[in-house]
Amino acid sequence: MANVPGDLIWEIVKKNNSFLVKEFGNGSAKVQLSKESNNLYNVHSFKYSGLANKKTISIQPGGKDLSVVLSTTKTRKQNQPANLFHKSVMKKEFRRMAKAVANQVADNYYRPDLKNAALARLSAVHRSIKVAKSGVKKRNRQALKK
Repeated sequence: MANVPGDLIWEIVKKNNSFLVKEFGNGSAKVQLSKESNNLYNVHSFKYSGLANKKTISIQPGGKDLSVVLSTTKTRKQNQPANLFHKSVMKKEFRRMAKAVANQVADNYYRPDLKNAALARLSAVHRSIKVAKSGVKKRNRQALKK
């Protein structure tokens, strides 16, 4: 697959593939989503495709602790699936994680067009793994109207 250009792969898989989800949106308009890995917005398009692009980015929750895993594709390991991804686990506060993602994606000239999408995905993943504060909920201390 490494010798096949991404544009040709996209032309082959854009109409139908196993990751494609077709749903009806407003009225009769079709919405096409994608369940493929390394697709930041889960949108079925060439820009965000994890299949057709050599350089892809994925942001997933880490595990039991409040960590986030940032994985990028190694472009020279396309024929070695076991060594294809470079994964880095981030356990920092949100602003430091956002800075690290921005540095990895845009400042290193990896995929600067995906910077905003990667930060949006990081924000959504971070929001989903935050633990709700437990304890007694505070009552409203304003005077009750009678």
